[in-house]
Amino acid sequence: MGTIPRDTNTQGTATTSRHDPSKGVVTFQEEIVRSSLARKFLAGLRIVLGFTFLWAFIDKVFGLGYMTPAARAWVNGGKPAQGFMKSAEGPFASFFKNIAGPWADWLFMAGLLGIGVALLAGAGLKIAAWSAAVLLALMYLAEFPLGTTGAYTNPLFDSHWIEALGIAVVATTLAGDTWGLGKWWGRHVGNGFLR
Repeated sequence: MGTIPRDTNTQGTATTSRHDPSKGVVTFQEEIVRSSLARKFLAGLRIVLGFTFLWAFIDKVFGLGYMTPAARAWVNGGKPAQGFMKSAEGPFASFFKNIAGPWADWLFMAGLLGIGVALLAGAGLKIAAWSAAVLLALMYLAEFPLGTTGAYTNPLFDSHWIEALGIAVVATTLAGDTWGLGKWWGRHVGNGFLR
């Protein structure tokens, strides 16, 4: 594996030679994750998580019968977020039942689509990570397992935590640079919040 070219700035400090005029130095995945195999596993994790979100969107829109029957498909008048929120149980149930409305369906579906596309494309991973963290936290609270018996295998942690942490890992390791548009995105956006 080769080294990343470095330049020296006016203060004599080493910097990467990849430069974005608006943001300064742009960091790429090879600088964070040195192992080629690890970069490929991170890209695989990103793609699997992206497909999970995109599939949930497609299934809820068309009612393919996996989690959403055709009769409850969004195209057939189904309410993908409202149904979930109105059936919430646990200490936060009244909060979710009170805020359920058509706007929640649109926001939920836009979140699933946006997060899925960003992860699959490998671009905008930080935005996707923050959006997914909010979405998954709300879903977790709506199904809050603590104090619920029989329905969950763990009284505190569930798949929402795993997905949120997985997306945070792929975002912070710039996993979109491998098998994705991350490098292109980084050159045009830089290292800011949008990266």
